[in-house]
Amino acid sequence: MKFAIVKKWYFILLCAVALALIVFAIYYFAVIRPQKIEQKRYEEIFQAYHEQKYEEYEKENQKYADYEVDVAFIGDSLTDRYDLENYYPQYITANRGINGDTTFDVEKRLQLSLYDLKPKVVVMLIGANNLDTMFQNYEAILQGIQENLPQTKVVLLSLTAMNGEEWGRNNPLAAYNNVKIKLLAERYGYEFIDLFSALYDVSAGEAYADYTLDGGHLSHLGYTKVTEQITPVLKELLGR
Repeated sequence: MKFAIVKKWYFILLCAVALALIVFAIYYFAVIRPQKIEQKRYEEIFQAYHEQKYEEYEKENQKYADYEVDVAFIGDSLTDRYDLENYYPQYITANRGINGDTTFDVEKRLQLSLYDLKPKVVVMLIGANNLDTMFQNYEAILQGIQENLPQTKVVLLSLTAMNGEEWGRNNPLAAYNNVKIKLLAERYGYEFIDLFSALYDVSAGEAYADYTLDGGHLSHLGYTKVTEQITPVLKELLGR
């Protein structure tokens, strides 16, 4: 009798384990595996895009002599999507923005992005993709620029104001981080431009809707507003 009961419970346990394995297999092949495939695909696309950008940078670096480029903008997608030739036709510009980049990505590519180019002015906007960790190496970027480009003038842009449910929740942290960016600019003797306030609608508690496309990326009006803030500083630094 006892043996029969033990055998019964053993059978139930085996069924439960088998059922759990089946459920896990279904979940793995329906959810986890597709996510891994998608993540791998994203990483491959991201890497290919970086390589494409690096090739463009190398060609552009060879095209210009030292300090021939007036302004090099470096950062993430906000810079990558910035049509510099349209907004700054009066200057020779270089766009060194890469979609999705963090401060860590920028630090890794400083040699190719800036040091080899030797622009007269560097304008940097970075940190939106790693707000929580951007200051782990933000100052290291500044130190690198200072040591390798001592004749280059630097402009640090604040993080931009955002809107909407997904992006707008980042505004408090972005505003807090902007205070740190300003303090670092003062420490290194760099220019600081507050883009956050220029884009921010105080009554709504977020960026003006017309200034963004999706809450985070800037629209034409947003870039126009940003350009209005940056241009006077460039005129002062470049003398024209």
